[in-house]
Amino acid sequence: MRTQPAKRVVPSRGGGQTRPGLKARTGTLSPAGRGQGEGAAPSPTKRAPPQPGGTSRLLASPQRGENDASAASTELPAVPQLVPGTPELQDAARGWLGSLADERRLSPKTVEAYGRDLRQFTAFLTGHLGENPSPELVVGLKPLDIRAFLAQRRRDGVESRSLMRQLAALRGFARHLEREGHGTASAFAAIRGPKLAKGLPKPVSPSAARAMVDDATRAGEAREPWVLARDAAVLALLYGAGLRISEALGILRADAPVGDEDSVRVLGKGGKTRATPVILPVRRALEHYLALCPYHLPGDGPLFVGEKGGPLSPRIIQLAVAGLRGALGLPDTATPHALRHSFATHLLARGGELRAIQELLGHASLSTTQIYTQVDSSRLLAAYDAAHPRARTVIPPR
Repeated sequence: MRTQPAKRVVPSRGGGQTRPGLKARTGTLSPAGRGQGEGAAPSPTKRAPPQPGGTSRLLASPQRGENDASAASTELPAVPQLVPGTPELQDAARGWLGSLADERRLSPKTVEAYGRDLRQFTAFLTGHLGENPSPELVVGLKPLDIRAFLAQRRRDGVESRSLMRQLAALRGFARHLEREGHGTASAFAAIRGPKLAKGLPKPVSPSAARAMVDDATRAGEAREPWVLARDAAVLALLYGAGLRISEALGILRADAPVGDEDSVRVLGKGGKTRATPVILPVRRALEHYLALCPYHLPGDGPLFVGEKGGPLSPRIIQLAVAGLRGALGLPDTATPHALRHSFATHLLARGGELRAIQELLGHASLSTTQIYTQVDSSRLLAAYDAAHPRARTVIPPR
């Protein structure tokens, strides 16, 4: 039977003095800059310089007093702000998240989500078991303990796909503890993940996609013409080049595909770079935006800026698409990402090769791209009719 500790010490917000008897924070890791308005210029707030391996930004959770003396330190943030537990568990969490970012080269968003999953799990264990979790405690857990955590998350309204990601994160951390010599964490492998609903991408029709990327569709709105041209250029990249919204907003001004430049290099998931062709209508949309943009755009700065001249937030594009849904009578599934789905589906319907579409989308596995074949069943029937030796055979009457 485990004993209940008398007091548990958790660092205060400033990172200096500690206060006994308070539960650890379990909020999400929020990247710097989130919550600012459209195109807000970068804040002059001081930040700790990046550490070797580039994991300081992923391990830190910026607080309101980030411009005080503690934030100016060159040390990595205190791990208790990230994961409740013993110092040994906090060191293990630091090493695991660092390896995800540096060795496996996972995207910052993925590392942030895995760190949040681990923090939620260790916070649950603190209350579930009545003590700060240690590496030995984690590897010695029973399947019942892990199921209790998943059940609690389900009661909190978390969907099956997010539960699968959390379970994958916990399994990865358990394997890290095994490699560090803390024991064998067999309970995590014994847990079966929740069933996932088999959903298909929901593209929009070609006519609706063309209307969404045309700035004339929003001509009646009380917005600056350059803002409408900017939003149309972003959506044109999503539909005309199959980019993710993060990839489109990550393009630098110097890399803009305008003039005779018919391709663009984008940074995709996992830090992978790929070159994507850009068709003429998309290049013209970009040129129209650049001609109207009132700001000077330096070559090493973002191509798309907000109304105040700062980097454009993805939320602004999402709100623009929400307005287009109402104007065009489109369903709620017509999102910015649906334009990327439409790019792949419409290419496949017009005879595009699956391997070529995989490269254009930046999918690591062909199986990820194959889901679009289920959307375009008519093309599969046409391919069967054209290729099968008996497809066109006419059976004579008896």
